[in-house]
Amino acid sequence: MTGAELKQLRQDLGEAIGRPLTAADMAKLCGLEPKEGADTIRRWEITGPSGPADKLLTILAMASDRHPILENFNIFDRWDVDEKERPARRAAFREKMRNEIRERLE
Repeated sequence: MTGAELKQLRQDLGEAIGRPLTAADMAKLCGLEPKEGADTIRRWEITGPSGPADKLLTILAMASDRHPILENFNIFDRWDVDEKERPARRAAFREKMRNEIRERLE
């Protein structure tokens, strides 16, 4: 994930949960202390995150309709899931991801 992609992700996740996210919010999502972590997020918005934070943010990105559901999470396109049910199941999954983000921010 590049710095520009992280900036876009912050905006996309904010839209997904219905409120703008600050750098401190993004730090909290990554398990960093909000105050000090905000500086880290701002640096990452230039250089891009790495390691575990990059992987975590890629997973949390699935809360937004603008980001794909990762292949290893995609259980909806299997033969045993009726095609008519797939959109509703994807939407329910994204809503669970949004709720996860809201809970992490509390």
